[in-house]
Amino acid sequence: MMTPEPFAGRILPGERVVWSGQPKQGLMLMSRDILLIPFSLVWCAFAVFWTFSATSMGAPGFFDLFGLMFVSIGLYFVFGRFVFDAWVRRGLHYAVTNERILITRPAPFGRFTALKLGEWRDIDLNERADGRGTIRFGQPVAMWGNRGMSAWSAALDPTPQFLGIEGARRVFDLVQRAQAG
Repeated sequence: MMTPEPFAGRILPGERVVWSGQPKQGLMLMSRDILLIPFSLVWCAFAVFWTFSATSMGAPGFFDLFGLMFVSIGLYFVFGRFVFDAWVRRGLHYAVTNERILITRPAPFGRFTALKLGEWRDIDLNERADGRGTIRFGQPVAMWGNRGMSAWSAALDPTPQFLGIEGARRVFDLVQRAQAG
């Protein structure tokens, strides 16, 4: 397999790419959305109610601005985070070589991750019925721990992972075989 463009200059001498891919594009719901969607709807509804109430009661302009700030945050929670996550995933690229796992994400949230095969204990496959799935290399960070934007965007999750890839079981087995031998 040829070296995919995002990994040009990152492949070590004697290393060869055995698989490369990208995450699912567009809207992608995660298990965390079971909690985040209701929370975001309640947040946004309350912010709209509060702002409307403050405006209709003739509260000072500061209350309107304060409410609009929370409405904006609510709209991001309800809609914007899905658009943002899809935008970040568009630039994510993954590769498995005979020696390492490679993950690259371009700027403005740029990051390059290289994991030597066999250097981690936990590898987890979460597969859907259609064969698409996520392979996580290491323990996930607690949902509400020190995660920053990654609590709202799976593409920024600090735990190395192949997010929403096609043929996840095949790639998982490939990694397992490469790690074993």
